Amino acid sequence: MDLKETFASFIMEQKTVSVWVRLEPFLLGALPTPPPAKFSMHYLRKMSTYVRTRAKDGCFPRIYWPMWKHIACGKLQLPAELAWVYFEAFDMLTEKSVEDRLEWAEAASQCTSQEELDQLRHTLSVDTLQFLLFLYIQQLNRVSLRTSLIGEEWPSPRTRSPSPEIESKSSLQNKNWDDQAHLTFVQTHLFDLLELVLDPDQLSSSGHHVQDSLLSTEALCGLSFLLEGSVSRGRSVHLLHELLLWAPLQSQAGFSKLSQAFSVRKLQGWLHDTLTSNPFGTTACFKTGKKLAWVQQIEGKMKRAKIVRNTHNAPAGSRVVIISQVYKQTLAKDSEKLIGASVKLHRCNESFIYLLSPMRSVIIEKCWNSTIVLGPVQTTVHVQNCQDVKVVCVTGKISVCASSFCTLHVLTPTRPLLLAGNEALTLAPYHTHYPALEDHMAIIGLAVVPNVWDQPLCLGADGIENPSTPVYSLLSPSDFYEFVVPFEMEGDTSEIPGGLPPLYQKALIDRKQKVHTWQKMVKEAQLSKEQRKQFKAVVEQKFHEWLCETGQKQQLDSLIPPSTISKQAAG
Repeated sequence: MDLKETFASFIMEQKTVSVWVRLEPFLLGALPTPPPAKFSMHYLRKMSTYVRTRAKDGCFPRIYWPMWKHIACGKLQLPAELAWVYFEAFDMLTEKSVEDRLEWAEAASQCTSQEELDQLRHTLSVDTLQFLLFLYIQQLNRVSLRTSLIGEEWPSPRTRSPSPEIESKSSLQNKNWDDQAHLTFVQTHLFDLLELVLDPDQLSSSGHHVQDSLLSTEALCGLSFLLEGSVSRGRSVHLLHELLLWAPLQSQAGFSKLSQAFSVRKLQGWLHDTLTSNPFGTTACFKTGKKLAWVQQIEGKMKRAKIVRNTHNAPAGSRVVIISQVYKQTLAKDSEKLIGASVKLHRCNESFIYLLSPMRSVIIEKCWNSTIVLGPVQTTVHVQNCQDVKVVCVTGKISVCASSFCTLHVLTPTRPLLLAGNEALTLAPYHTHYPALEDHMAIIGLAVVPNVWDQPLCLGADGIENPSTPVYSLLSPSDFYEFVVPFEMEGDTSEIPGGLPPLYQKALIDRKQKVHTWQKMVKEAQLSKEQRKQFKAVVEQKFHEWLCETGQKQQLDSLIPPSTISKQAAG
């Protein structure tokens, strides 16, 4: 036995090996809406067999968009746009270089018709086994799996969907940030997850795997989409298939050197024994994460924001920052601790929040009467259970659920997803910039085109497109104003990336012309010195009233450093 095996045996004797559920597949992969009824285990098992029989047609080991579209639309009865939503969401999770992301954006922006865009999509492919698992974990946001897991043959058009009322309620119970729910889900459905990545030859005539089924190392790579672990208490993290390269672990997990495969029965037992809570999940972040110091801008009796992070020790894909209970404050952060992190803003009220760094994802939940300005977000911004919130962001994808009277100023290459429970949303073009913005966009591979902020996809409680119920409107150009980020930073960005849509640009020009005309009229009025003084006082009074009515005075006051406020009070 060499030194490496000796050390591995010692680690095993200390029983420090642990496996946990990766945060990102559930956090970013499970769409925050009830899944189609056709994503049951019965249908996915049939799909698992089907893709292997059509391997030469672009189904296995990687499945191309045309074949997924064929299965989704022809077999699972999904609308083509919904099929693309799931394929696109999974593709966004895959590791791609910044160059590849920008190259795709450039190619998509040059498509002049839907036909050209479809042809471009034909070049996209994803890992088949991981995509099957991705489709299965969409069940996370379903209230009950019992009905959805009762199978039949490929569904027909007359197959009924679950009750819209039930689905609507389930859409409000988002579990994407609940790592304990992720663990319970995998523990409960581990049998099904293993079965989905099995070769069809290992299945009985009834479609279930036989007692002595064997799982190939290639199939184990599929499971690594969901599972990772460590033999050193989290200090060195490995994907599941990498972890099981160690000989002592292989023998316990049921690996056979003769067949070069794992016994499903033994592997399932080993996983049940070693599965534990994610040491980098949100639960652990709340318990042991570092508190992020944040200067309170206004003195007075106000709640102090609760901000914790695990970015000091978490691997990529598990970096979390949680900001909760920001009340009547202006908070701004441009920090390396935010770069590449998944951020949750929770229960923030009557505040102005600026997070001006490139982030992995952002969820805004149960916030109201607030303005939230974000740096570029690589994957998704999700707004849920919010009221009267203005969100300003450049993001790969944005979705909104169960929110009302919110305004979204967005630059995004994907259609905004408006899910169940929304009311009176306003979509508007991205309308601000800060000096480092374009540098931050380049870091995560977001381009200014294509930009489809005004082409939302409205999905009902059953997950089907429902354009008949208007839940949004586009901001009127007459109500459009540019937004100024009130902080100095280093960088070269001096204008809104990509510019403004023509109608909104024209509205700004017209407004500037009106101001110029008004100034000229005042100048030509030949007011006396006393009249000018009175006129100035009236204008300042009206402006002050406007600041108070719109809440802008609170933000302006909070931008004054506390030391300045103290000096003013002392004076």
